[in-house]
Amino acid sequence: MARQLVLDLPFRAAMGRSDFFVSDANAAAVAGIEAWRDWPLSKMILVGPAGSGKTHLAQVFCAQSDARLITADDIGAYSPTDLCDRPAIAIEDADRIAGDPAREEALFHLHNAAAEGRVALLVTARTPPVRWGLGLADLDSRMQQAGQLTLTAPDDRLMAAVLVKLAADRQMALRPAVLQYILPRIDRSLAQLHDLVVALDAEALAAKETPAVRHVRAILAR
Repeated sequence: MARQLVLDLPFRAAMGRSDFFVSDANAAAVAGIEAWRDWPLSKMILVGPAGSGKTHLAQVFCAQSDARLITADDIGAYSPTDLCDRPAIAIEDADRIAGDPAREEALFHLHNAAAEGRVALLVTARTPPVRWGLGLADLDSRMQQAGQLTLTAPDDRLMAAVLVKLAADRQMALRPAVLQYILPRIDRSLAQLHDLVVALDAEALAAKETPAVRHVRAILAR
């Protein structure tokens, strides 16, 4: 049977609060984000591995607080005053700036501007600040003063819900048999789930078929 040419077309992931499934693995982090007005010192670090849901929760925070969201990689392109013109701000992947003096200083000045303006500050990272290896001692101390929310390894309920959501984001329906086949055979990683769904979408489209266990089996075998 001829396989269909698959185009890597862009798609929009659903990122609203109603799209975020709450389980034991993330309930405390979700509650902490929703209580952003009560954060001590108005700042919080959201910690979790790649693909654990940090970006989605940051989007939820932005929707609830009217925050601006930027990545730490781009922090030097903005002035602290411009970034603090809203009630809150979210900075993603802050641990990636360690060892870059210019970006460390930019985050330091942004932190101070947010504190002075009483702007809530959410910072996401893969690890706690104590493990970032920041060279700027003043920034290191201020990050370690922040509260911390942690996204733990996803449980089966969360893995199943995210799998269905990622498939739905690509307009793809998964039968129960497909879900039951995937869950015991994949690492407890939301990032790996994402890669699997992308591959499954391409595999099913190329075969012009509904996603099935045989497609998953072929992907995992590779």
